Amino acid sequence: MIRCETFTVETEDRLQFMDLTKRVRDLLQRYEVKQGLIILNSLHTTTALFINEWQEALLHDIQILLDRLVNKQDGYRHNDPSYSDCDRSNADSHLRSLLLGRHLSIPVIDGEMSLGTFGSIIFAELDGPRERQIQLQVLAE
Repeated sequence: MIRCETFTVETEDRLQFMDLTKRVRDLLQRYEVKQGLIILNSLHTTTALFINEWQEALLHDIQILLDRLVNKQDGYRHNDPSYSDCDRSNADSHLRSLLLGRHLSIPVIDGEMSLGTFGSIIFAELDGPRERQIQLQVLAE
């Protein structure tokens, strides 16, 4: 069985994290998958998907790490009209997405996503607020 659907998330801030675990679990249960694989893919180059613990202090630390690694004001060519036609000045968002990744593959075992003890599916908005689409593909027996 192969199924695919796209769902929308609405963000409110330029940098925002959202826990998608329950939403994805609910979608997965509709397909009654016992064994298989789900693939999540963000359809945007200034967002990210990753698995980690959903804990406020850790999410704060991730934001601080992103700020340290990719400064918004570092003089990127993507933000310079001499080099780029982009008017959003969002090079930092693209670079952060590159570091975090835009897709996930998650095994499904005995009807449950294999996320580990504390794993959550986290969506990162890096250039919001915006309406975003995430594609879910289910591959199952």
